[in-house]
Amino acid sequence: MSDFTMTKGDDGVAVITWDVPGKSMNVMSMEAWPLLDGLIDDALADEAVKGIVITSGKDSFAGGMDLNVIAKMKESAGDDPARGLFEGIMNAHGILRKLERAGMDPKTNKGGKPVAAALPGTALGIGLEIPLACHRIFAADNPKAKIGLPEIMVGIFPGMGGTTRLVRKMGAMAASPLLLEGKLNDPKGAMRAGVVDEVVEDPLAAAKAWVLSATDADLVKPWDAKGYKMPGGAPYHPAGFMTFVGASAMVNGKTKGVYPAAKALLSAVYEGALVPFETALKIEARWFTNVLMNPSSAAMIRSLFINKEALEKGAVRPKDVADQKVKKVGVLGAGMMGAGIALVSAQAGIEVVLIDQKQEAADKGKAYTEAHAQKGVQRKKVSEEQAQAMVDRITATTDYDALKGCDLIIEAVFEDPKIKAEVTKAVDAVTGEDCIFATNTSTLPISELAKASKDPERFIGIHFFSPVEKMLLVEIIKGKETGDVAVAKALDYVRQIRKTPIVVNDARFFYANRCIIPYINEGLRMVKEGVSPALIENAAKLVGMPLGPLQLVDETSIDLGAKIARATKAAMGDAYPDGEVDEVIFWMEEQGRLGRKANAGFYDYDDKGKRTGLSEAVAKQYPEAAEQPDLTLVQHRLLFVQSLEAVRALEEGVLMDIREGDVGAILGWGFAPWSGGPLSWLDMIGAPYAAERCDALEAAHGPRFQCPELLREMADKNQSFYGRFGGEKAAA
Repeated sequence: MSDFTMTKGDDGVAVITWDVPGKSMNVMSMEAWPLLDGLIDDALADEAVKGIVITSGKDSFAGGMDLNVIAKMKESAGDDPARGLFEGIMNAHGILRKLERAGMDPKTNKGGKPVAAALPGTALGIGLEIPLACHRIFAADNPKAKIGLPEIMVGIFPGMGGTTRLVRKMGAMAASPLLLEGKLNDPKGAMRAGVVDEVVEDPLAAAKAWVLSATDADLVKPWDAKGYKMPGGAPYHPAGFMTFVGASAMVNGKTKGVYPAAKALLSAVYEGALVPFETALKIEARWFTNVLMNPSSAAMIRSLFINKEALEKGAVRPKDVADQKVKKVGVLGAGMMGAGIALVSAQAGIEVVLIDQKQEAADKGKAYTEAHAQKGVQRKKVSEEQAQAMVDRITATTDYDALKGCDLIIEAVFEDPKIKAEVTKAVDAVTGEDCIFATNTSTLPISELAKASKDPERFIGIHFFSPVEKMLLVEIIKGKETGDVAVAKALDYVRQIRKTPIVVNDARFFYANRCIIPYINEGLRMVKEGVSPALIENAAKLVGMPLGPLQLVDETSIDLGAKIARATKAAMGDAYPDGEVDEVIFWMEEQGRLGRKANAGFYDYDDKGKRTGLSEAVAKQYPEAAEQPDLTLVQHRLLFVQSLEAVRALEEGVLMDIREGDVGAILGWGFAPWSGGPLSWLDMIGAPYAAERCDALEAAHGPRFQCPELLREMADKNQSFYGRFGGEKAAA
């Protein structure tokens, strides 16, 4: 069975069906393009064929492009990968343009065969670019389906004609959320936006009927008709000029210049709007090639698409453990974290027992889900019935006996080992031997906490990030005695709640916090040194961090930072490395500048909690030095302290898979997504340069920048992390 097949009906309609064998959703492969091309030629040449319908043999239309196509295009031209890419892209443009013109006379725009797309469900990426080349798009009335062009989310942009066609169909302003933000719509939303033409009960039947009734005028795309004017105005039109000025400002404001795909997309749109359609496609192909040749795009695709998907599908799950799907979960502690865990569990259809010391607190935790459910109703994302069912799955109580029958317990009580030990023993008294106990802790060693359990083999750490319902990452921590069943249970649960897991071994701060705390601390060190807070914050954002270290510590709260500092110092004794940072954090604590929650931190805030600017009080206590470091030095200090911790985590066996190191960094704390993660970034700059830079930073700023032995060895051998540790599993 091939990816594309065609049947010709007695009614004169040729139906091209896309159905990739062995895949739950269609993806476009290198081998599928000539198949599609041949079927189009056959249908256009057959006089008995009056029109063409392209549809899918699955519940969805397509999920996008098989990204191996990019690698094969690069390889096709030997030592000139850019040429291979450009020629491969232009070949695809030629096939879709042939479909779009459908045999029309180039002068009269008559004599073509109508082509319709019938979408039974989700249509993403190339799965929408092909329909955009058809003359009419019919989508099934399927509210669960997603239609859009999400390429920008993984560091590329729609380069098979989607960018040019969508802008010419809708105008730059209307197309910008779909192209620059990767916004996805359900079918009715896509119709309102002007992406699809009709939403119907039976898209295949409607498409056939339209094909048989279509006239020559129905086939001509607006950009192929005489007198075409771009909706909203082309760049040289007064209205269009303002649109492109605004778009440029918006793109640079959001990306800070570190995401090449957004700038390339805008360039393709702007330049393409100044020329005829055929030339615009060539411009799009050139910019798409430019982006695909950028190492940032390759790293983003690898981390945010290939590796993220692999982790979500169980790449690191113990293979010999049976399915551990969670049926009933107990959540201990109904504070912000526990309430969030209860919410995402109930959303996933899991029965939840939410326990707190006081019934009032437990009820408040359940109310968090009620409020979230009602927002969903107001936004028409769920029905009243669905919202009520979600709330009804949660039992809020103070009674530990309600935990009987739970197969997973997640403890989210106060970060105190004694309290956690008491809770663990109380749970053990009522749960069965097949129940897994998970502690949601961000700093306390799992192996120590497991000592309170009757069965340490079934004790594991599940570290959620706040707010639980918004953060995509969950960090699973194996204690010294944690068994495979507990790991499998945690991974299967994370998959149920539709988040991305990483599995790490137990160590102080695990993986995420051991990397993010040095980032915050480096910002605080620089404040003490007299580096301008504005330079620190903007340097971070200009290198792709979502928040500067000072804003981040304000958001997480100063007193939490002070508490972690005291606990770490008590545990590490003379080996404690952050005494200089403590001076700043403890002064802030003494002054009551505890961050956003206190409306005073490194930033000042108004009564509504909105930042009004960097604090004058902090500037007075730590005045700026007369001579400021250059931007690159500040950026390197902020990136290297995180990246070197990632290397040490790998070196020490805390990280067991480099894919988890990169995906976890991006999803957990927002490490410069354009880089693909800390290990990808080190690969990008090269181990020899990274080691050399470590030496310079260590000499100037201290031993925290000391080059790890692993990185030094890799530098000597000119190795990369993905070359040494990735192999097939990181590239597949």
